[in-house]
Order: sequence, then C-alpha cells, then structure tokens
Amino acid sequence: MKEILNDFHNALSEQEAKQYSPLTLAFLGDSVYELMIRRAMIAQGNMPVKNLHDAKIRLVCASYQAVASDRLVFSEQEQAVFHRGRNAVTASAVPKSAKPADYRKATGLEAVFGYLYLSGNSQRLIELFEQIWNMQKEISNNKE
Repeated sequence: MKEILNDFHNALSEQEAKQYSPLTLAFLGDSVYELMIRRAMIAQGNMPVKNLHDAKIRLVCASYQAVASDRLVFSEQEQAVFHRGRNAVTASAVPKSAKPADYRKATGLEAVFGYLYLSGNSQRLIELFEQIWNMQKEISNNKE
C-alpha cells in the first residue's frame, strides 16, 4: 500500500484537515478507499477485469463499509471525523442498493479515510485498510 501513498509531502496538519467539511473529506476518502481496494486486488495476481470489478463492487458498497466501520476501533479524533461524516446531510439521494443507515456509516468511514489522507497519516490509513481488507471472509459469511 505504501507505493500508492507516497505523495504525503503536501500533507496538511490535523487541524487544517479538520477544517474541511465532512462531505469533502468523504469525497476524497471514497477515492482513496477505492484505490486501496483496487491496488490490494491487483496485488493478488492478474485476473479478468470482470472478476476484478465484481470483487471491487462487493468491497466498495455501503453495506460492506458500514459493517466494517462498526468493527473498527477509531482514535478519538477519527471517531469525531466519522461522526461528522455519518451525520452530514447530503444533497444526493441514497442509492437504491443501500440502506440509509449503511450509506451514512459508509460516508463516515470515507470521511475518516479522506481526513487521514489529507493529514498525511499513511501508517494509520494502512492499518485501518488492512483491518477492513482482512474482514472480507468474516463479513461475507455473516451476509449469507
């Protein structure tokens, strides 16, 4: 994961990163999270793009992110960012494929990823991502 996170030389202070709206943090965090998912999938080996896409969809969806966010232990600051993201009022509608509560939790998780990325905390970003990545089998089994 470190190879995709090498651009931390322009990191903001935690205080500066906190100044962004939770939805802006989630906007950035969504792409950081998805890029980390895609990179981890590619690291497992070459496979057909359809298989990659189908696997990615399962890990980037609101329901997966919501369950994962329930199982993570956030620092006090991360918890505050998560709550801001979860409680933010969005102008966009919740996708039909997601429950409103799951969508809000996913937004909270994405806000944390955006905050950690902006503040240059690559080590913590990797720690959280690895926990989420390692939850795959457990979460999949619970959904069935």
